[in-house]
Amino acid sequence: MYNTNVNKPITIKHMNISLRNSLAALLLITVSTGALAEQNKVASPDGRLVVNVEDRDGRLYYDVCYDGKQMMQPSQLGVVANIGDFSQKLVFRSVSNHEMKDDYSLRNAKASTIHYRANQMSVVYENEKKLPMTVTFNVSDNDVAFRYEFGEMNERTHIIIDEEKTAFRLPSHTTTFLSPQSDPMIGWMRSKPSYEEEYTPDAPMTAKSKYGKGYTFPCLFHVGQEGWVLVSETGTHGNYPGCRLSDYNAEEGYRLEFPMEGECDGRGAKNAAFPIPGATPWRTITIGSTLKPIVETTVSFDVVKPMYEASEQYKPGRYVWSWLIWQDNSANYDDQKQMIDLAATMGYEYVLVDGLWDQQTGRERIAELSRYAQQKGVSLMLWYNSNGTANEAPQTPRNCMNTVIARKKEMKWMKSIGVKGIKVDFFGGDKQHVMQLYEDILSDANDYGIQVIFHGCTLPRGWERMFPNYVSSEAVLASENTFFQEHHAKQEGFELTMHPFCRNTVAAMDWGGTIMNRYMSRDNKSRHRRYTSDVFEMAAAIVNQASIQCIAMYPNNLSELPQHEISFLRDVPTQWDETRFIDGYPGKYVVLARRHGDKWYVAALNGTNKPLSLNLSLPMLAGSEVSYYYETADKKSFWPKSAVKKTKVGKDGKMKITMQPMGGSIVCE
Repeated sequence: MYNTNVNKPITIKHMNISLRNSLAALLLITVSTGALAEQNKVASPDGRLVVNVEDRDGRLYYDVCYDGKQMMQPSQLGVVANIGDFSQKLVFRSVSNHEMKDDYSLRNAKASTIHYRANQMSVVYENEKKLPMTVTFNVSDNDVAFRYEFGEMNERTHIIIDEEKTAFRLPSHTTTFLSPQSDPMIGWMRSKPSYEEEYTPDAPMTAKSKYGKGYTFPCLFHVGQEGWVLVSETGTHGNYPGCRLSDYNAEEGYRLEFPMEGECDGRGAKNAAFPIPGATPWRTITIGSTLKPIVETTVSFDVVKPMYEASEQYKPGRYVWSWLIWQDNSANYDDQKQMIDLAATMGYEYVLVDGLWDQQTGRERIAELSRYAQQKGVSLMLWYNSNGTANEAPQTPRNCMNTVIARKKEMKWMKSIGVKGIKVDFFGGDKQHVMQLYEDILSDANDYGIQVIFHGCTLPRGWERMFPNYVSSEAVLASENTFFQEHHAKQEGFELTMHPFCRNTVAAMDWGGTIMNRYMSRDNKSRHRRYTSDVFEMAAAIVNQASIQCIAMYPNNLSELPQHEISFLRDVPTQWDETRFIDGYPGKYVVLARRHGDKWYVAALNGTNKPLSLNLSLPMLAGSEVSYYYETADKKSFWPKSAVKKTKVGKDGKMKITMQPMGGSIVCE
């Protein structure tokens, strides 16, 4: 039953004392102050992160404090739906709380075993029609996740949400690290939006987005000396459209926005609909006094559940990809046979055959290629165009993934010839029917034992845990742009030191290649050069996280690269049991430690044009003998000379590294 006594005196309903913290940790406080407001608070297990929810004149707001500092100022909650307005004239009815525990495993994320602990608070409000809405908050030690839930309502079978009032209002001195949402149906063959815009670092909140359409998730904020905030969402599939943040408004902050009307060439609704009882996806806020909680967060996976069982044990690994440098004309039998031989020589698991294979090689010879690859211990992955009618991208094969009949026919054929993965490209936007298409492709592919990579696509939202055959998504201004434009080749250092703090921390990222050619050409002598060093690229294979990682080597690299580089690239893992943030600043440099089994890999990237020396704290390697990959300046070449040596980490875990401009370092056991 609802608690309708809103005029009771101030009471403390529940308090939990954390055994791990010498201070009392406030789990839940309900404060009633008559006509002024109803306040309900929930704290993290360690007591440092506190969410306060209150109503003001019938509108619902939340704020978030960390270590007593307000990191999210009072921000509105609520939705406007076909069955009523749940954003105003709200009346408090009840509150409940629970302790959340979930121990789970992942094979394809930044950690393999995760122990989720959170305190949950659910507040129930009624709207003017006396229909209830529950807002549920899960608060773990550095993460807040919240969503709207709607129970059974008389004869209502579903709800249509036309607008969310959800807002995020940060302190006025906050600076931003954001990527703008593009206009719909612009760019190459009208294929945007595709989450492929440039980030702007350290910008004021008042700066307008490039297209005036706000920003794509995830969104990173620097709240001065107080710390860092990362805002995103998770749990979106066919149940809801993908959302974004609006431009900043001083009074409201950033508002959650639905897709634009013009996405998908104007087809499909931009609002949301789901059966009731049901719930929206989770909105997530990660907060820390340093960047460590931002980089190490697992909140994207903590609050979602698997949607189906894996049909087989999917295999992580590395793939080579002719298209990045050899481009469209390389989808022929002879070039792909060379790539299979290269993968076999390197001990790699996969070869990705990109677009136009159906025309340049043909289906019969693709089957022949697949048999040849399997004899070499290699499996093929095939590229597909998602169209449909989403845009004008002409590459074939087309119309094989957009309908269930065509899709299952294609996947049955792939399974019969031993193909183990697909890369599906050129989606149309974030409307709900497109999110349903992602879900359908993943589910059908699982029936045939096929793993899935998405390109030209949306941000994945918890999919590593929800879909066991999901691998990664592009959803980033990726490596192909270093080929297309020298500007992006020069920006690679900035971009790959940005993503560990933002795009890649919330979801797997198919950057599309540790690039070992020094020039963006087949002869490795012409066109513009690569501006990063060899060790930078090698370290990027560790920094960039995806369970199947592209190592963009070519046959010529086998004779061009030093043996110590080839040896490292031959053995580099892609599956991680643990990830730790060591040091860094978005867009400038990053140092990450990742553990594979009992072996640690520490990878550092310098995204600047100046040498960088760092004193690292590596307690996991204290006193250990390690291999140290480093570089020295070479005045006769654009690229520093790479080398590897054995050295010891200090007994105190301290080690000094030096990186050349746009260079890198690797420390591994």
